[in-house]
Amino acid sequence: DQAGGGSRKPKPLPTRQNRAKTPQCTASRVMSIIRIRTTPRIMCKGILLLLAFVKGMVPKSISFSKYQGIGNDFILIDDRGHKEPRISAVEAKKLCDRNYGIGGDGVIFVLDAEQKENDYKMRIYNSDSSEPEMCGNGIRCMARFLKELNIDGIPTTNGEAFKIETGAGVMVPEVFDNEVTVDMGEPELRRPKIPTTLAPTHPNDHVVDAAGLFDFKTTCVSMGNPHAVIFVPDLDEIDLPHIGPQCEHHPTFPQRVNTEFVQEPNTPNELTMKVWERGAGATLACGTGACAVAVAGILTGRTDRANPCTVHLPGGDLRIEWRQDDNRLYMSGPAAFVFSGQVTL
Repeated sequence: DQAGGGSRKPKPLPTRQNRAKTPQCTASRVMSIIRIRTTPRIMCKGILLLLAFVKGMVPKSISFSKYQGIGNDFILIDDRGHKEPRISAVEAKKLCDRNYGIGGDGVIFVLDAEQKENDYKMRIYNSDSSEPEMCGNGIRCMARFLKELNIDGIPTTNGEAFKIETGAGVMVPEVFDNEVTVDMGEPELRRPKIPTTLAPTHPNDHVVDAAGLFDFKTTCVSMGNPHAVIFVPDLDEIDLPHIGPQCEHHPTFPQRVNTEFVQEPNTPNELTMKVWERGAGATLACGTGACAVAVAGILTGRTDRANPCTVHLPGGDLRIEWRQDDNRLYMSGPAAFVFSGQVTL
């Protein structure tokens, strides 16, 4: 007996009948509580939460295509009809793993454009899950991917063009039979816009052959993403896996930096480079990096602006033209389909 009189009835032992009434899983238990203790409005919220919980347990099957631009390889995902990528940056990093995933330098998403006058929007996650503003080789691959999807672009004299929104502005790749030419826009040379804290060496706050990045003389160019271009007497002597990460994370570049090492040229308007990409490491090619190298060659007097510059990268060649009539850079090079498939996340 307890204080206050009365005795407490013992709980009934489980039987086949009352056992059947006992919730047997978390989901049914949640629904029982929702039905008994909540208002219809809260019940609806509970159902939505339950559906989200169940959805998170169901694997996603994603169709993809693999493309490469002179060795810079990407996983392309058709996300038309969406404003945001269907997979997360962390999932993209897993897909880029060359041992346990598909393998790639990044994942590119074809999204609906935000502005009616443009065709599509490009988003990209690097292999380390970071998101760059733009990728030159990647946008060539995306343009070729759009053609493989049987999407017609804007007719041009010898090809078709697309207006693609990126984090670096609207880019216009033009697709031909054997290559893709991209209007990469005007280079940004002003120090705060790179951004970098290296001291300016030229008028208008330009950083050309400047000291401050270890023992190198550095020229800074932004193609919508930051680049540090360094000319060296012997490119083969550069230990890229060692020095690349140190340059990428150097405190003079608050948003990190892509670093291009370039052989001092012996041939007019030909440059040979290696690149350490921000967020991807050593890659076979970098389109925006090739553009930055061509600009740096002209700014430092190593090449001239009257003719296009051929940039030799580990994966192949790109042709870069910095036109004087509109001050814009045009990059031309191949983009090729590799394979396609489906992956479950």
